[in-house]
This record gives sequence, structure tokens and C-alpha cells, in this order.
Amino acid sequence: MKIHEYQAKALLKKYGVAIQDGVAIKSIDEFDNAVNTLRERGVNQFVVKSQIHAGGRGKGTVYNKNNREEVVVQGGVKFFGSNVEGAREYAAKIIGNILVTHQSGAEGKEIQTLFIAEGLDYKKELYLSILLDRSNSKDVIMASTEGGVEIEKVAEETPEKIIKVWVEPGLGLQSYQARELAFGLQLEGSAFKDFTKFIMALYRAYLETDATMLEVNPLIITNDDKILALDAKIGLDDNALFRHKDYEALRDLNEEDPLEIEASKSNLNYIKLDGNVGCMVNGAGLAMGTMDLIKLAGGEPANFLDVGGTASAETVENGFKIILTDPNVKAILINIFGGIVRCDRVANGVIQASRNLNLNIPVVVRLQGTNAEEARQLLTDSGLNLIAADTLQDAADKVTQALAQAV
Repeated sequence: MKIHEYQAKALLKKYGVAIQDGVAIKSIDEFDNAVNTLRERGVNQFVVKSQIHAGGRGKGTVYNKNNREEVVVQGGVKFFGSNVEGAREYAAKIIGNILVTHQSGAEGKEIQTLFIAEGLDYKKELYLSILLDRSNSKDVIMASTEGGVEIEKVAEETPEKIIKVWVEPGLGLQSYQARELAFGLQLEGSAFKDFTKFIMALYRAYLETDATMLEVNPLIITNDDKILALDAKIGLDDNALFRHKDYEALRDLNEEDPLEIEASKSNLNYIKLDGNVGCMVNGAGLAMGTMDLIKLAGGEPANFLDVGGTASAETVENGFKIILTDPNVKAILINIFGGIVRCDRVANGVIQASRNLNLNIPVVVRLQGTNAEEARQLLTDSGLNLIAADTLQDAADKVTQALAQAV
């Protein structure tokens, strides 16, 4: 689950991580109160930061929500120093409009929240992140002197500038590892000491929030040698939300795909893609393999849809409804392995859903496992536009053939 910068900073602050202060607002009417609140905290320089679930906000372009051709302003993050009037004018221009960045896609995201933050003077930008390295099942901390730049660019152009430290499970981050990172970042004096405290607190926050990823870019060294998170990005593990009941309130449904939200209500895992073959599969690995074979057979997957291990008539129908909301879908491939669920029961669900929804596009169905033969017979006898397939390769070939005939 993604959360906004201001939410991430609020979480980090609870763990003693030094952050850039700020106040989130949902309306321009709240701007003056936000500025006054920050002034009471001793802040006299201000930054206006748009809050969307995408990186590259500072280099993005804000477009008019009602006229997507009209550019409102360049940049979704701006520093105004003590110029409060300039900050208010800018905030009024961008809130409610669309910010397009290199990560948001061409459709962009509507700016519904602004973070009115303290402006800070600093002398150096660094990069810092924590995530799980699945290749060796250990958390890895990555740091670089090249802060403020996408880490992918650093990895491609100057990989030697990325420092990596792996944390042993059960031991946690050790003080010597914190010093190793500080040395790698060429820190010294009070900045060195402040960083070791910072990274220990940051790693604790990563663990205790059940984060999947924590990125601070840039991490800054202020003019008085303090280490502070100028930006923060946290991904939270959906599977651990039962341990953090209050985190559900951090979810911003406006930032998520409406179809993915609808699918989650039916316990379906759905991700929209750009192709024309709708996919309905039980199991993430099988779904990935199915999409690969569709591609190799000459088709283009339109989605990832995992209906889980117990594909009932209801889940199959809900899956059809979600797939069919995509106008690009010209054929559907269903690939179910009947281990937990019987294939004949799935076949009846497919037939029932096809009749209920009056499907008018070809549907290729490959069922393997318990009662697979009975299932194939049911599909053949249904009188519907359901094409039975034996193997996965057979299914991929048949769906691409059906596509060709539909054109």
C-alpha cells in the first residue's frame, strides 16, 4: 500500500527520525492556518509540495483539470523562501489540477492534497533506502552521495557510487554497519554522528511499520551538519495491515485504479495492462506464465487477474465483469488448475457467468486437475462461445486464433 509523503513523514517522526516539518492541506482555505502553524514552530521559509503517488513531482507539469491541453505551471514542488503570497498564489493554481510526471503516466494524477513544508538551507543531498533483497532474503540498505537523482540513473551511469549493506535476519542493523554507511557517504564530524543515529531510527521504523520499501531522496546535510529527511516514500505491506489497524486510514483510493479497487472488494488481484487478451487465472505464478505464453503466441495480455485458489461461480462472474470493463479486450483466456477447487465446478461457473453477462467475445478455457474431463465436456455441450483447450500452449494458440478471426 502506497502512502503520501506527508503521511510517511508523520510515521517516521514517531520513531524519532528527523524530518522536514510541514502541514498538509486539502483546500486553499487551509493555507493561512498551515503557514501560521509553521510560524509558531519557528519556520520562516516555505515550500509547497504536491502530494500524489508518483515520483518526479518537482520536474512535472501541472495541467488544467478541465482542459488537459492547458499548462497551468511547470513543477509540482516549489520553494518560496519567505514569500508567502507567492506560495499562496502557486498553491491556489495547482490544487485540484492534474500533475503529470515521468512516473505518473500521461494521464497524470489530480492534486488533492498539498504539503506546506518548511524551507531548509542545506549543503548536500544524499540518497538512502531500505528494502528486502529477495535474492538472499535479507534487508539491504542502499546509500549514495548522489541524492536528488533517481537511483536507477545512478545505478546505470555510476554504479560505484551506490553503497550496499545487508542486514542479517535476527541480528538487526549493527552500529558498525551504520558507521560503514556513514564512511561510504563521506561524512565526518557531527554529520557522521547524526547519520548513525538517523539510520538506526530509520531501520527501526522500517521494521516496525512492516514496510516493503522505505526511501529518503534526498536525505540532506543542513548547513549546521544535521541529517534530515527532505522527502520520504514508504510502501506498506498489505498483508501486515491486520497488525496496524490505523494504517487503513492512510489509504488514498483516489490514487488507485478504480478497477483494482473493485477487484479487491471481491478478493481478486487485478492489474490493468495495455493488451487485448483478458486473463483469468488462479495463482500468481500461473498467471505470469499464462501472460508470457500469450505474448509468445502473438497476443497481448490486457490484465493480470488472480482469482485465488477457490474459484467459485461468483468469483468467476466478478472476474468477467472487471475484465469486460476494459474496451480493449477482444478475447478472454481462462486458465484454472483444479487442485483445491474441482474443474467441473469452475466450468459451471464459467457457463453461468457467460449466460448472465451475455458474453459476445470468444472465451478460451483451459482447466486441468480434478474432474478436468467432465469440465471440458460441460463447456463443449454448453452451446456458448466457449473454446476448450488441453494444454497451456494450446490455450495461448487458440486465443490468438480467436483474436485474428474477431478482427
